[in-house]
Amino acid sequence: MKEYIEERALEIGTYIMESNATVRQTAKKFGVSKSTVHKDVSERLEHINPTLAAEVRKVLDVNKAERHIRGGLATREKYLHN
Repeated sequence: MKEYIEERALEIGTYIMESNATVRQTAKKFGVSKSTVHKDVSERLEHINPTLAAEVRKVLDVNKAERHIRGGLATREKYLHN
């Protein structure tokens, strides 16, 4: 694996851990696609730093469990402004 990809995977993992960011927020911050973020944290980071990968997985699992709530709140805000 190329060095810059490993560095990006580590940076993405650290960012998600520190900020509890969602995949979309992370992709926007780093200028990559959501697919790239997923691949970096689920496959590449597992080989580079398994401990960090496990911690990032916990954050992403929480985000996934809460996403329906965030979506509902966003819809509510949308219609309150109309």
